[in-house]
Amino acid sequence: MNNKKQLNPGTILNPVPVVLVSCANKGERNLVTIAWTGIVNSEPPMTYISVRKSRHSHDMIEESGSFVINLVTEDLAKAVDWCGVKSGRDVDKFEHCGLTAIPAEHVEAPLVAESPVNLECRITEKHEYPSHDMFVAEIVAVHCDEDLLDEAGRLRLDRAGLVAYNHGEYFGLKSEPLGKFGFSVMKPRTAKRIEREKRAARRSGSRRRREKR
Repeated sequence: MNNKKQLNPGTILNPVPVVLVSCANKGERNLVTIAWTGIVNSEPPMTYISVRKSRHSHDMIEESGSFVINLVTEDLAKAVDWCGVKSGRDVDKFEHCGLTAIPAEHVEAPLVAESPVNLECRITEKHEYPSHDMFVAEIVAVHCDEDLLDEAGRLRLDRAGLVAYNHGEYFGLKSEPLGKFGFSVMKPRTAKRIEREKRAARRSGSRRRREKR
């Protein structure tokens, strides 16, 4: 029995990451909230953002040829929403939201210090569409908070409290993972080893939190 209902074509692909993109040009800086972003290549690492042509940041990004993607945590969600509805033509978003701009290593745009992970991006291509322009860029540097690295030096984004955007609403990513890549074909002994590593990581995390108190 087919109980599907056909809808009009639309941008229904959800959930998507929500990120805070910083940009700068000719001494001016700005922040823009972007939900249309993703990875397009592994080597070299490449990403994209799609920016509405009318946004104040659009020309700054295009003229400077670069931007920074700042990942968003639950603590940043309110500021990120505000940056998505207000225009940088009228206000300094860094100042209004109490966010700290720190210099990047390779691009003009600053990093947002309060973001746990920052990706410096240099534009390689621009694709024009009726409402948005897609800027494809190489990720030329990545910065992360030190406390997101585990004992082996691996980046643990599951500890960052990141946020996704789903059909007009923000959601925290706090649930336990359903499985690791390849878990459907994993050998039982491998699954047991991973579970032991998870338990050890949770104990280590609890110990670090107690030490910080």
